[in-house]
Amino acid sequence: MKTKHRKLLQRTYLILFFGFMYLPIAYMMIFSFNQSKGYALFTGFTLKWYQSLFSDANILRALALSLELALTSAVIATVLGTAAALGINSMGKKSRLLITNVTYLPVVNPEIITGISLMLLFVAYQSFAAHSGWLPDTIMGFPTLLIAHITFNVPYVIFNVMPKLRQMDVRIYEAALDLGCDPKQAFFKVILPEISPAVLSAFLICLTYSIDDFMISYFSCGTRETLPIAIYSMTRKKVSPEIYALSTLMFLVILTIILVSNAVDSYRYKRAQTAKEAQV
Repeated sequence: MKTKHRKLLQRTYLILFFGFMYLPIAYMMIFSFNQSKGYALFTGFTLKWYQSLFSDANILRALALSLELALTSAVIATVLGTAAALGINSMGKKSRLLITNVTYLPVVNPEIITGISLMLLFVAYQSFAAHSGWLPDTIMGFPTLLIAHITFNVPYVIFNVMPKLRQMDVRIYEAALDLGCDPKQAFFKVILPEISPAVLSAFLICLTYSIDDFMISYFSCGTRETLPIAIYSMTRKKVSPEIYALSTLMFLVILTIILVSNAVDSYRYKRAQTAKEAQV
Protein backbone atom coordinates (compact mmCIF):
# COMPACT_ATOMS: atom_id res chain seq x y z
CA MET A 1 0.00 0.00 0.00
CA LYS A 2 2.80 2.39 0.84
CA THR A 3 4.37 1.77 -2.56
CA LYS A 4 1.06 2.51 -4.32
CA HIS A 5 0.58 5.70 -2.31
CA ARG A 6 4.14 6.78 -3.07
CA LYS A 7 3.65 6.18 -6.81
CA LEU A 8 0.33 8.05 -6.75
CA LEU A 9 1.98 10.96 -4.94
CA GLN A 10 4.83 11.01 -7.46
CA ARG A 11 2.43 11.02 -10.42
CA THR A 12 0.33 13.76 -8.84
CA TYR A 13 3.44 15.86 -8.23
CA LEU A 14 4.62 15.38 -11.83
CA ILE A 15 1.20 16.29 -13.25
CA LEU A 16 1.00 19.43 -11.10
CA PHE A 17 4.59 20.41 -11.85
CA PHE A 18 4.38 20.02 -15.63
CA GLY A 19 0.89 21.53 -15.65
CA PHE A 20 2.18 24.60 -13.82
CA MET A 21 5.13 24.86 -16.22
CA TYR A 22 3.47 24.18 -19.57
CA LEU A 23 -0.28 24.84 -19.31
CA PRO A 24 0.20 28.63 -19.73
CA ILE A 25 2.27 27.99 -22.87
CA ALA A 26 -0.32 25.55 -24.21
CA TYR A 27 -3.08 28.09 -23.47
CA MET A 28 -1.19 30.79 -25.38
CA MET A 29 -0.56 28.47 -28.34
CA ILE A 30 -4.24 27.48 -28.54
CA PHE A 31 -5.45 31.09 -28.47
CA SER A 32 -2.96 32.08 -31.18
CA PHE A 33 -5.42 30.24 -33.47
CA ASN A 34 -8.53 31.87 -31.98
CA GLN A 35 -10.93 33.56 -34.40
CA SER A 36 -11.60 36.50 -32.09
CA LYS A 37 -9.20 38.72 -30.14
CA GLY A 38 -10.53 37.54 -26.81
CA TYR A 39 -8.61 35.19 -24.57
CA ALA A 40 -11.47 33.89 -22.42
CA LEU A 41 -13.46 31.99 -25.06
CA PHE A 42 -12.28 30.06 -28.11
CA THR A 43 -14.65 31.08 -30.94
CA GLY A 44 -13.11 29.23 -33.89
CA PHE A 45 -9.90 28.16 -35.61
CA THR A 46 -8.00 30.62 -37.82
CA LEU A 47 -4.52 31.36 -39.16
CA LYS A 48 -5.17 35.07 -39.71
CA TRP A 49 -2.98 36.16 -36.79
CA TYR A 50 -0.02 34.32 -38.30
CA GLN A 51 -0.76 35.89 -41.69
CA SER A 52 -1.00 39.30 -40.05
CA LEU A 53 2.25 38.65 -38.20
CA PHE A 54 4.20 37.89 -41.39
CA SER A 55 2.82 40.99 -43.08
CA ASP A 56 3.98 43.28 -40.26
CA ALA A 57 7.12 45.05 -41.49
CA ASN A 58 8.24 46.09 -37.98
CA ILE A 59 8.07 42.53 -36.64
CA LEU A 60 9.89 41.10 -39.65
CA ARG A 61 12.60 43.76 -39.31
CA ALA A 62 13.01 42.98 -35.60
CA LEU A 63 13.07 39.23 -36.32
CA ALA A 64 15.77 39.64 -38.98
CA LEU A 65 17.87 41.75 -36.59
CA SER A 66 17.48 39.23 -33.75
CA LEU A 67 18.46 36.28 -35.94
CA GLU A 68 21.46 38.09 -37.42
CA LEU A 69 22.54 39.25 -33.97
CA ALA A 70 22.04 35.84 -32.37
CA LEU A 71 23.97 33.92 -35.04
CA THR A 72 26.85 36.42 -35.20
CA SER A 73 27.22 36.81 -31.44
CA ALA A 74 26.87 33.05 -30.83
CA VAL A 75 29.62 32.20 -33.34
CA ILE A 76 32.02 34.88 -32.01
CA ALA A 77 31.27 34.08 -28.35
CA THR A 78 31.73 30.34 -28.95
CA VAL A 79 35.15 30.89 -30.55
CA LEU A 80 36.29 33.36 -27.87
CA GLY A 81 34.88 31.29 -25.00
CA THR A 82 36.44 28.05 -26.27
CA ALA A 83 39.83 29.76 -26.65
CA ALA A 84 39.47 31.23 -23.15
CA ALA A 85 38.55 27.82 -21.69
CA LEU A 86 41.66 26.29 -23.26
CA GLY A 87 43.80 29.05 -21.77
CA ILE A 88 42.22 28.78 -18.32
CA ASN A 89 42.54 24.98 -18.34
CA SER A 90 46.29 25.27 -18.97
CA MET A 91 46.84 27.54 -15.93
CA GLY A 92 47.95 26.50 -12.50
CA LYS A 93 45.36 25.51 -9.91
CA LYS A 94 45.29 28.82 -8.00
CA SER A 95 45.24 30.98 -11.13
CA ARG A 96 42.53 28.79 -12.68
CA LEU A 97 40.37 29.09 -9.56
CA LEU A 98 40.77 32.88 -9.48
CA ILE A 99 39.95 33.35 -13.17
CA THR A 100 36.98 30.96 -12.93
CA ASN A 101 35.50 32.94 -10.04
CA VAL A 102 35.98 36.22 -11.92
CA THR A 103 34.39 34.71 -15.03
CA TYR A 104 31.41 33.57 -12.96
CA LEU A 105 30.57 37.14 -11.85
CA PRO A 106 28.75 38.19 -15.08
CA VAL A 107 26.54 35.09 -14.78
CA VAL A 108 25.29 35.92 -11.25
CA ASN A 109 25.30 39.68 -11.85
CA PRO A 110 21.75 41.07 -12.36
CA GLU A 111 21.10 41.82 -16.03
CA ILE A 112 19.96 45.36 -15.32
CA ILE A 113 23.37 46.18 -13.83
CA THR A 114 25.15 44.69 -16.84
CA GLY A 115 22.84 46.59 -19.20
CA ILE A 116 23.29 49.95 -17.47
CA SER A 117 27.08 49.56 -17.16
CA LEU A 118 27.40 48.68 -20.86
CA MET A 119 25.19 51.65 -21.79
CA LEU A 120 27.42 53.99 -19.74
CA LEU A 121 30.49 52.52 -21.46
CA PHE A 122 29.02 53.09 -24.92
CA VAL A 123 27.93 56.65 -24.04
CA ALA A 124 31.42 57.40 -22.67
CA TYR A 125 32.94 56.07 -25.88
CA GLN A 126 30.65 58.25 -28.00
CA SER A 127 31.60 61.31 -25.97
CA PHE A 128 35.30 60.54 -26.35
CA ALA A 129 34.91 59.79 -30.07
CA ALA A 130 33.04 63.06 -30.64
CA HIS A 131 35.91 65.03 -29.05
CA SER A 132 38.68 63.06 -30.76
CA GLY A 133 37.36 63.70 -34.25
CA TRP A 134 38.86 60.55 -35.77
CA LEU A 135 36.81 57.77 -34.16
CA PRO A 136 33.29 56.80 -35.32
CA ASP A 137 30.82 58.21 -32.78
CA THR A 138 27.63 56.61 -34.11
CA ILE A 139 28.01 53.04 -32.84
CA MET A 140 24.71 52.71 -30.95
CA GLY A 141 22.71 50.04 -32.74
CA PHE A 142 23.97 46.74 -34.13
CA PRO A 143 27.64 47.23 -33.06
CA THR A 144 26.71 47.89 -29.42
CA LEU A 145 24.15 45.08 -29.41
CA LEU A 146 26.76 42.68 -30.80
CA ILE A 147 29.34 43.69 -28.15
CA ALA A 148 26.76 43.35 -25.37
CA HIS A 149 25.57 39.90 -26.50
CA ILE A 150 29.11 38.59 -26.88
CA THR A 151 29.89 39.92 -23.40
CA PHE A 152 27.12 38.00 -21.62
CA ASN A 153 27.50 34.87 -23.78
CA VAL A 154 31.23 34.21 -23.37
CA PRO A 155 31.02 33.06 -19.69
CA TYR A 156 28.39 30.44 -20.60
CA VAL A 157 30.71 29.04 -23.28
CA ILE A 158 33.58 28.83 -20.81
CA PHE A 159 31.49 26.99 -18.20
CA ASN A 160 30.22 24.52 -20.82
CA VAL A 161 33.62 23.73 -22.32
CA MET A 162 35.74 23.64 -19.14
CA PRO A 163 34.25 20.41 -17.66
CA LYS A 164 34.81 18.61 -20.96
CA LEU A 165 38.44 19.75 -21.05
CA ARG A 166 38.97 18.49 -17.50
CA GLN A 167 37.55 15.08 -18.48
CA MET A 168 39.85 14.77 -21.49
CA ASP A 169 43.01 12.68 -21.12
CA VAL A 170 45.89 15.08 -21.79
CA ARG A 171 48.11 12.12 -22.75
CA ILE A 172 46.17 11.75 -26.03
CA TYR A 173 47.14 15.31 -26.97
CA GLU A 174 50.77 14.66 -25.97
CA ALA A 175 50.78 11.43 -28.00
CA ALA A 176 49.58 13.36 -31.05
CA LEU A 177 52.51 15.78 -30.63
CA ASP A 178 54.94 12.89 -30.26
CA LEU A 179 53.59 11.31 -33.46
CA GLY A 180 54.40 14.38 -35.54
CA CYS A 181 51.44 16.73 -35.18
CA ASP A 182 52.11 20.39 -34.52
CA PRO A 183 49.93 22.07 -31.80
CA LYS A 184 47.44 23.33 -34.41
CA GLN A 185 46.96 19.90 -35.97
CA ALA A 186 46.73 18.25 -32.54
CA PHE A 187 44.01 20.71 -31.54
CA PHE A 188 41.83 20.07 -34.60
CA LYS A 189 42.42 16.29 -34.66
CA VAL A 190 42.38 15.50 -30.94
CA ILE A 191 41.02 18.27 -28.69
CA LEU A 192 38.24 19.69 -30.86
CA PRO A 193 36.57 16.30 -31.57
CA GLU A 194 36.64 15.56 -27.83
CA ILE A 195 35.06 18.86 -26.76
CA SER A 196 32.76 19.31 -29.80
CA PRO A 197 29.56 18.25 -27.92
CA ALA A 198 30.25 20.92 -25.28
CA VAL A 199 31.08 23.50 -27.95
CA LEU A 200 27.83 22.75 -29.81
CA SER A 201 25.86 22.92 -26.57
CA ALA A 202 27.48 26.26 -25.73
CA PHE A 203 26.66 27.60 -29.19
CA LEU A 204 22.98 26.65 -28.81
CA ILE A 205 22.84 28.24 -25.34
CA CYS A 206 24.32 31.46 -26.75
CA LEU A 207 21.83 31.36 -29.61
CA THR A 208 18.79 30.99 -27.36
CA TYR A 209 20.00 33.52 -24.76
CA SER A 210 20.69 36.07 -27.49
CA ILE A 211 17.27 35.66 -29.11
CA ASP A 212 15.58 35.79 -25.70
CA ASP A 213 17.48 38.69 -24.13
CA PHE A 214 15.55 41.87 -23.38
CA MET A 215 17.13 43.76 -20.49
CA ILE A 216 20.71 44.12 -21.76
CA SER A 217 19.54 44.68 -25.33
CA TYR A 218 17.17 47.43 -24.17
CA PHE A 219 20.06 49.48 -22.81
CA SER A 220 22.35 48.81 -25.79
CA CYS A 221 20.06 48.98 -28.82
CA GLY A 222 20.03 52.70 -29.61
CA THR A 223 17.24 53.16 -32.16
CA ARG A 224 17.20 49.48 -33.25
CA GLU A 225 14.63 46.97 -31.99
CA THR A 226 15.30 43.30 -31.36
CA LEU A 227 12.37 40.89 -31.28
CA PRO A 228 11.87 40.95 -27.46
CA ILE A 229 11.95 44.76 -27.51
CA ALA A 230 9.43 44.82 -30.36
CA ILE A 231 7.15 42.48 -28.40
CA TYR A 232 7.47 44.72 -25.34
CA SER A 233 6.53 47.75 -27.44
CA MET A 234 3.48 45.90 -28.76
CA THR A 235 2.29 44.86 -25.28
CA ARG A 236 2.48 48.47 -24.03
CA LYS A 237 -0.24 49.41 -26.53
CA LYS A 238 -2.42 46.29 -26.46
CA VAL A 239 -2.13 42.52 -26.12
CA SER A 240 -2.81 41.30 -29.66
CA PRO A 241 -3.17 37.66 -30.77
CA GLU A 242 -0.24 38.43 -33.08
CA ILE A 243 1.92 38.36 -29.95
CA TYR A 244 0.57 34.89 -29.13
CA ALA A 245 1.43 33.74 -32.66
CA LEU A 246 4.94 35.21 -32.46
CA SER A 247 5.60 33.71 -29.02
CA THR A 248 4.34 30.33 -30.24
CA LEU A 249 6.74 30.37 -33.17
CA MET A 250 9.67 31.38 -30.93
CA PHE A 251 8.85 28.58 -28.49
CA LEU A 252 8.62 25.97 -31.26
CA VAL A 253 11.89 27.09 -32.87
CA ILE A 254 13.81 26.94 -29.57
CA LEU A 255 12.17 23.60 -28.70
CA THR A 256 13.25 22.22 -32.10
CA ILE A 257 16.83 23.38 -31.53
CA ILE A 258 16.92 21.68 -28.12
CA LEU A 259 15.43 18.43 -29.45
CA VAL A 260 17.86 18.31 -32.38
CA SER A 261 20.78 18.97 -30.03
CA ASN A 262 19.67 16.18 -27.67
CA ALA A 263 19.17 13.80 -30.60
CA VAL A 264 22.68 14.53 -31.90
CA ASP A 265 24.19 14.00 -28.42
CA SER A 266 22.26 10.74 -27.99
CA TYR A 267 23.43 9.50 -31.39
CA ARG A 268 27.05 10.33 -30.60
CA TYR A 269 26.81 8.61 -27.21
CA LYS A 270 25.32 5.45 -28.70
CA ARG A 271 27.94 5.47 -31.44
CA ALA A 272 30.73 5.79 -28.88
CA GLN A 273 29.25 2.99 -26.75
CA THR A 274 28.99 0.75 -29.82
CA ALA A 275 32.63 1.46 -30.72
CA LYS A 276 33.75 0.58 -27.18
CA GLU A 277 31.77 -2.67 -27.20
CA ALA A 278 33.27 -3.57 -30.59
CA GLN A 279 36.78 -3.04 -29.20
CA VAL A 280 36.03 -5.32 -26.26
